[in-house]
Amino acid sequence: MKFPQTHTLEQIATIISCDYVGDKNFPVEGINEIHVVTPGDIVFVDHPKYYNKALQSAATIILINKKVDCPEGKALLISDDPFRDFNKLTKYFKPFEKAENRITETAQIGENTFIQPTAFIGNHVKIGDNCRIGANVSINDHTVIGDNVIIQSGTVLGGDAFYYKNRPEGFDRLLSSGRVVIEDNVEIGCNCTIDRGVSGDTTIKEGTKLDNLIQIGHDTVIGKKCLIASQVGIAGCVIIEDEVTLWGQVGIISDVTIKKGTVLMAQSGATKSLESKVYWGTPAREVRAKLKELAYVKQLPEFMKKIN
Repeated sequence: MKFPQTHTLEQIATIISCDYVGDKNFPVEGINEIHVVTPGDIVFVDHPKYYNKALQSAATIILINKKVDCPEGKALLISDDPFRDFNKLTKYFKPFEKAENRITETAQIGENTFIQPTAFIGNHVKIGDNCRIGANVSINDHTVIGDNVIIQSGTVLGGDAFYYKNRPEGFDRLLSSGRVVIEDNVEIGCNCTIDRGVSGDTTIKEGTKLDNLIQIGHDTVIGKKCLIASQVGIAGCVIIEDEVTLWGQVGIISDVTIKKGTVLMAQSGATKSLESKVYWGTPAREVRAKLKELAYVKQLPEFMKKIN
């Protein structure tokens, strides 16, 4: 999330009441998670395991819970609870905005776009030309939809990310300030859920088609001309490249990349990044190797008879 205007390090430290290391006029342009940070962004880190990754990332301001040497060209915000203070910044720069109408006044709707009477269009949503939005669809704040997009009944775009910190008193949600971006010529079936990014965008690129009952997690990017069948579940921060096919009930864990042209057969589970092949099973394996393995398993009873 980029701020409406550049702020200084001192201004940000004042908002969250913390100390800082660096020039008080050091420019701060936004907040982001580590996988999408750019210069000018704040990234937070609260575990020693990830200190170096955060300090060496593209982010130039690190919100951290320990005084460490500040890398050249960067600044630090020293907080006793970076998770809490990251949420404070989200609330400050993108507070919750209630809707006054079923289609909000700040929504922008393109020409020849049809919206069924029971759909909800949130604040600052942008919808392109020649789109069709079905009954009981919810398109939440700041979602961007291109031209010639079809969204079938019951789908929800822009729900909050499933991202929590486990505290002694219970789970603490990391607030979402990102968007959902749907490019041109995408079709989304009934009862799908596509979560917005925590601070960046969850993106579905041009020409991709989604069946019914699909879950897509926060900050995931799905490439062009992908085909995704019913009941697929994709976790957050996944990259799916162009022309990938996911058949029914495929599951994909977070932080993996599925290469261009990959096919995952029904009920497969991707537990690591995959190359451009056909896969089956959980964990997903190249389909020919998996079939060969099953053929050997079928021979086990006869083999056991021979050795007994």
